[in-house]
Amino acid sequence: MPEHIGVVACGAEGPALCYRTICREGAELLGPHAHPEISIHTYSMAEYLTHINRGDWQAIAGLMLASANKLAKAGADFLICPVNTIHEAFPFVEPHLPLPWLHIADVVADEAVRRGFGRVGLTGTRWLVESDVYPARLATRSLEYVRPNSNDRDDINSVILDELVKGVFTSDAIGRCERVITRLKDQGCDAVILGCTEIPLIMNDANSPLPTLDSTRLLARAALLRAVNGAPAAPATPSARG
Repeated sequence: MPEHIGVVACGAEGPALCYRTICREGAELLGPHAHPEISIHTYSMAEYLTHINRGDWQAIAGLMLASANKLAKAGADFLICPVNTIHEAFPFVEPHLPLPWLHIADVVADEAVRRGFGRVGLTGTRWLVESDVYPARLATRSLEYVRPNSNDRDDINSVILDELVKGVFTSDAIGRCERVITRLKDQGCDAVILGCTEIPLIMNDANSPLPTLDSTRLLARAALLRAVNGAPAAPATPSARG
């Protein structure tokens, strides 16, 4: 039997895309209409944003851990969180986790290596772009990264919070994202991380000036494979990438 996936969520649109991806692609591995057992828990996004706006990442960690513990009691075997921004609180979360946690930035960084990229642009909320969530994971794999400039950070942040998380998808938002990604391309990036789980709802390889690393679907696929195949065995020797 596949393992039970626990989803620590915040907001609706990104986690819903992650959930749909697991369910739809699960059928390709397990047969028609089949997918692993999935449980999702989220506190109100408003509660998360209150703490984020105050810079209180320990409070964010408390919400994440409370969700994690509820999911553990519901029988989950491991956890994922299809919300990039709140991973800034992960250092406060990790020591107290009740279950293994598949980190979204690790999944994305591994895919960047697999596809042979060397310098990636980072998009997402201003909090995410200015954090160490992705840079720390990219650095361990010898990957370079570029953050958008301050104006572009504000522009993408507005697209995410004023539109995407509310389920509003416009051609104007696509154009704004395209312009930001073009500037990242001009700075030598060979791919772009869609580091907000809502951005893949409007951006993809068909309309992006750079190849995309879709954090939402990559996490969903990694969780699906783990649920079906079990956790990978620990390597006998340290990874060559460090």
